[in-house]
Amino acid sequence: MSLKNNAFPSSTAFDLINSSLSSDEAERKDAVKKGNAIFAFTLKNKEGLSESWYIDLKEQGVVGKGTGPDGKKTDVTLLLSEDDFGKLVSGKANAQKLFMSGKLKVKGDVMKATKMEPVLKKAQTSAKL
Repeated sequence: MSLKNNAFPSSTAFDLINSSLSSDEAERKDAVKKGNAIFAFTLKNKEGLSESWYIDLKEQGVVGKGTGPDGKKTDVTLLLSEDDFGKLVSGKANAQKLFMSGKLKVKGDVMKATKMEPVLKKAQTSAKL
């Protein structure tokens, strides 16, 4: 099942992250150990529509649509434009700079948000958006 939403072109990154996590058991366990959180991403596109995806690096090491796995609380929610998310996962933007400029908003544990960058880097190396 694809996580991509055609109204959000950069959402293909969630499929790349999911395939990266599911293709290598050792890497998935390592990502869960390092991440130790459930990350939600709420993206807003140019039409003003919002969509959410989550990356569970607390228990299962899976990616899905929505703000989190059923019955689980999200540790960190990252809110940004679809365009900025595309730049972030392609390596053309830096999360800290987006945060400092107000383009990336973080709800929840800001320190855990910093643990997300290595996972996004895996999406960069998997394919170019």
